[in-house]
Amino acid sequence: MGLGGFGCIYNNLVEIGSDGVLKPELAESYEAAPDAKTWTFKLRSGVTFSNGKTLTADDVVASINHHRGADSKSSAKPIVDGIANIKSDGSNTVVIELSSGNADFGYLLSDYHLVVGPADNGKVDWSAHIGTGGYTLAEYDVGNRLLLKRRDGYWKPNAAWFDEVEIIGIDDVAARMNAVLTGEVDVISNADIATVGRLKARSDVVVDEVTGTQQFTMPMFTDTAPFNNVDVRLALKYAIDREEMVQKILNGHGKVANDQPIAPANRYFNTDLPARAYDPDKAKFHLKKAGADGLKVDLHAADAAFQGALDTAVLFSEQASKAGINVNVVREPNDGYWSNVWTKKPFVMCFWQGRPTEDWMFSQVYAADAPWNDTHWKNPHFNKLLMEARSELDYAKRKEMYGEMQRLVSDDGGVIIPMYANYVLVRRAEVAHGPSLSSVSELDGLKCGERWWFA
Repeated sequence: MGLGGFGCIYNNLVEIGSDGVLKPELAESYEAAPDAKTWTFKLRSGVTFSNGKTLTADDVVASINHHRGADSKSSAKPIVDGIANIKSDGSNTVVIELSSGNADFGYLLSDYHLVVGPADNGKVDWSAHIGTGGYTLAEYDVGNRLLLKRRDGYWKPNAAWFDEVEIIGIDDVAARMNAVLTGEVDVISNADIATVGRLKARSDVVVDEVTGTQQFTMPMFTDTAPFNNVDVRLALKYAIDREEMVQKILNGHGKVANDQPIAPANRYFNTDLPARAYDPDKAKFHLKKAGADGLKVDLHAADAAFQGALDTAVLFSEQASKAGINVNVVREPNDGYWSNVWTKKPFVMCFWQGRPTEDWMFSQVYAADAPWNDTHWKNPHFNKLLMEARSELDYAKRKEMYGEMQRLVSDDGGVIIPMYANYVLVRRAEVAHGPSLSSVSELDGLKCGERWWFA
């Protein structure tokens, strides 16, 4: 199902608002124990599913348990692995015990996978698409089209204003742009950043832009030569012109990044860690130190990684040549890129949505045992700090820890992150939204169907 459909049909225990603040959703309130190991959620009363069933704690327990267990194939399994036990305490209270303290656990429960469905004997039939959200499923053509209809009596006030929401898959960016400019659709995400600047003079459409957490990356295997030498990695990082990347690849719709995944939209972004300036001489210094003069590497790329990935790889090849590095761009087919190239080849183009919290991003991609550790990076000091920061409740101490972890990834890690890309969308002028848009993901945190309205 299209991700936007989840935010229309279902709700989570908590949600991240357009202002970036975590707040209760199906939960009326929540509280963490002083050690952040036990979390208690009080559910709202009177919430019903679209089939008329009243929401209870058992529904929440069954919904989250769906993603747990050794046999779980859920993409959310890594998110809930820290749960030691989950139970209902009466019909309106859920108690979650963690294996270790996690001050950010509430944010994890906002993930779109962890929506709540109705339980029957401890199981949820997700194929029925029954939720507590403001819309019900009317038609579904997998991968192409999703039609939702507003349900009567939605429990959340001042939300779900549209009579119908239709989500259409349009892969071609030019076709997407044409669809919104002709009024065939009301809003598109992933707009063509090369042409949106021309729309400012038009009164019938509006361009919205949000600095979020999405990032374009170049992961390399740190256990595979020549990338197992930190000086080779640093040489490659100094051989990239980030300013030129932002201007030529993003057309200015983004920010320079500094080879670590925590973006300016995150709470603990390290403002004292400057991005590396393009410095071919420093790159040559590190190459000589590594004994890798005349370095030649293959960089595997396809636009399946992100819009403009091939152009990014070619531009990097041109920039690196001034440092005496031969970056050979291997053009891969779009089909099968994520299954045959990413995590299979030692140096590739990649894209990450980013995550609302530092721990979430680091735990899923950069920890030694992370399920998606696409650089094979294992840094003992980083992993020690990750465990300590997770349960640390003092803001200043956590900020210092996460700042150091960002520095470690930037200086020692196996990823080049030259730029953070803005979310850029185009909407018809008659479509309105509140004063801010979520920086968590595109389309107002995938909640535009619930939060927006026709003016």
